Amino acid sequence: MPSAARLIEEAFADAIAVHDRVRRANQAALPAAAAAIAAALRAGRKVLACGNGGSAADAQHVAAELVGRFAGERRAWPALALTTDTSVLTAVANDYGFDRVFARQVEAHGQTGDVLIAISTSGASPNVLRAVETARARGLVTIGLTGRDGGELGRMVDVHLHVPSPSTPRVQEAHATLLHVLCALIEWEPVDIDG
Repeated sequence: MPSAARLIEEAFADAIAVHDRVRRANQAALPAAAAAIAAALRAGRKVLACGNGGSAADAQHVAAELVGRFAGERRAWPALALTTDTSVLTAVANDYGFDRVFARQVEAHGQTGDVLIAISTSGASPNVLRAVETARARGLVTIGLTGRDGGELGRMVDVHLHVPSPSTPRVQEAHATLLHVLCALIEWEPVDIDG
């Protein structure tokens, strides 16, 4: 059994190494994702976000950063986490199955030109994949955040933000960083996103 000090050292060393790989792997995808979101906001469109477990929390987090603010003062931007309405989630899961809980909401709220941020550490979550299928059919831009090898999600989205790690905790940590960098890029863009 490793000592507490060794466990701490290994966790931080691994997190730093993963973040360095993520920085290199997403140098083109991050600006592309930010540009897609900024274009949607400029056109008066909205951002939807979904994921399960820790990724559900990330979906709520990014929606809060867009509606509230990330770093600078600006108007509120329209964003909605599809993970928060327990009545909708339980009704859809009960009536249609859990794999439809996000897709059904994309059907209800998604419009051509909106953006869906789909988050799955495995890249294989069935309800996230169904949401992306529905989003693509409705003309939404799709951005996926994945781990491991990217899975099916990485192959089906318009913009893929990838964390090349098999460790779910490391992937979740890097997803939070990717979403923060994404918000920083959107706020930094020298454009007036007033809708």
